[in-house]
Amino acid sequence: MIKRAWMACCIAVLTASHAEAAGPWVRGYVVAFYDPAFRYGGRADYSRGTEIEPGIDCLHGSATHFTYPAHVAQTLSLVPWRTAKEVAAIANPPADGLTRDPAGVYFHTWRAASAYRGYHPGIETYINPFAAEDPGQPQVTGRIGEGFNLDGKIKAADFVSPDGERGIDNQLYRAWGCDAPWRGDKGNGTLVLRSNDKMLEGLYTIVIRVSGSQDPMNDDNATLEIGYSPDQIMKDARGNAGADYSYRIVKSEQYTKLRARIKDGVVETEQAEIHMPQIAWFYNQQRDAFFRQGKIRIVHNDDGTAAGLVGGYRNWRDVYTQNAFTQSGGVQGVREHEDHVALYYALRRHADGMFNAKTGRYDGISSAYRMKLVPVFVVDADKPMAILARDSDQIGRRKAFDETAAATIKAVETLVPQPVPPESGELAAVDGIEIGPRGVPVRGRGRRAYGNRAAPPSPGR
Repeated sequence: MIKRAWMACCIAVLTASHAEAAGPWVRGYVVAFYDPAFRYGGRADYSRGTEIEPGIDCLHGSATHFTYPAHVAQTLSLVPWRTAKEVAAIANPPADGLTRDPAGVYFHTWRAASAYRGYHPGIETYINPFAAEDPGQPQVTGRIGEGFNLDGKIKAADFVSPDGERGIDNQLYRAWGCDAPWRGDKGNGTLVLRSNDKMLEGLYTIVIRVSGSQDPMNDDNATLEIGYSPDQIMKDARGNAGADYSYRIVKSEQYTKLRARIKDGVVETEQAEIHMPQIAWFYNQQRDAFFRQGKIRIVHNDDGTAAGLVGGYRNWRDVYTQNAFTQSGGVQGVREHEDHVALYYALRRHADGMFNAKTGRYDGISSAYRMKLVPVFVVDADKPMAILARDSDQIGRRKAFDETAAATIKAVETLVPQPVPPESGELAAVDGIEIGPRGVPVRGRGRRAYGNRAAPPSPGR
């Protein structure tokens, strides 16, 4: 069975009659599952899409911002210009006919209130998260974590890998690993499932090609290529990525070629800059996941599939914007139960790479992502190709996302509040809803009240 799978995933093998023989060889894979390398330790309630037990790695619990009135009141109590009476009214608004979510949360009220928590009422605080108080993000307390020793050191804050390797750098897990929608047994976190469903439905495709000149089990002069493919993932009868199909690899901005070494079948690349597609569930997120000092490891399974791990330092501002503004900060906060103001502080606090001499801070955060790989044929495109926009209706949304991300990066670098870009989903009350004096949503006033008015200067926070 192993030999058959090996033969199926080889594109060109000069010694085709014997898989074990030395000589030029090629193996190809398509990424069938892709998620952050967060360990899971708690029991989940899938009807609620969250954990009901925190797990051994999150002893302080999972992030549950904007989940229940008590959580909303606790977060909004940090807003300096909100009175206790206003906080209570917003946390428990009266029914007004606006759409509720299935859990009975007053989505529009909480969504609008969550976006304006700064030291001044006119500051949108997902674009300007530094202007709000840190509501607190539960941090991972466990010692075990997947990833790589990126800096060659063993530090107190490092993790130990599941197989006992010390010095593992994965501070993204430390900062974000207790975020509820990314947690779930065997990849069943709500956002993990959503992003992988979209990948399998054709939003984007990642392929890997490994080649060498000696032996696929032991080769000290191998090459690994990873990148975007314009070909949609082909599924098997069960809806999973199928084996043995052919995919083109495009040498675009989301492509990297690395030197690799293979020992006892385990592929490990050199440490270098890696460009590849990032996790996404909307077209506006479909962009480069840039890993500095990155590495990739591939371990083969007995069934012919393989487990992949990619890690490196990512700019934490990119991580923040790519997740916060896929819908809008308020939607992510209320619907997905994650607060990006808290995430901003956690990412900045745990950043550990890419030191910026101008600011005296780190711009990068060590990260690791898992990949499930299925054997396929990976071939070169017959002509140069760009990354395709599979949904033309999303072009405008992509532009709005880029403008919102740029405003956020400028804000957190300068600590000067930035206005909301005109087409951004971050307008004060998306859908034209503003919170009235008793916590009741009022239609038609949000854009005028907060829209594009310039925010006041920062008081030096």
